[in-house]
Amino acid sequence: LYIDASGDGLGAALHQVQIINDKPVEGPICFISRQIKPAEARYGASQMECLCLVWALEKLNYFLEGCVFEVITDCTAVKSLLNVKTPNRHMLRWQIAIKEYRCNMTIAHKDGNTHKNADGLSRWPLPNNIDNPAYVPEEASPQIPIEGISVTDLNTTFFEE
Repeated sequence: LYIDASGDGLGAALHQVQIINDKPVEGPICFISRQIKPAEARYGASQMECLCLVWALEKLNYFLEGCVFEVITDCTAVKSLLNVKTPNRHMLRWQIAIKEYRCNMTIAHKDGNTHKNADGLSRWPLPNNIDNPAYVPEEASPQIPIEGISVTDLNTTFFEE
């Protein structure tokens, strides 16, 4: 699983290694990308890469569940950020989100100059709309019902003696 994030979007490329003529050959299975949301634009580069990992795992769960796989990123901080002992709220949420994959997943670094498949997807992402299979809807603000409180019965007791 190749992942990359940029200031424009997130990209992931899932590949599988097959043995053909006694040689390992890597072939693509799936490519996904999406534009970043306005709130995500404030993330730092390392946080953006972690977001990309969590998003890719969520979207490609069908392919990855139960498989041993390697995540390849051009950000060396992803490995250490996901093991932070006192994470901020985003990192804690992301650590929990990838917990089910930790036994089957290894994270490797690949130089940015040779990491072109996911890099291209993140720099020219698909719009984050309903037509994109990797669409992530905007989080709606919670609807909190407002109830009236009767103030006419404040002098009555709850328990009768």
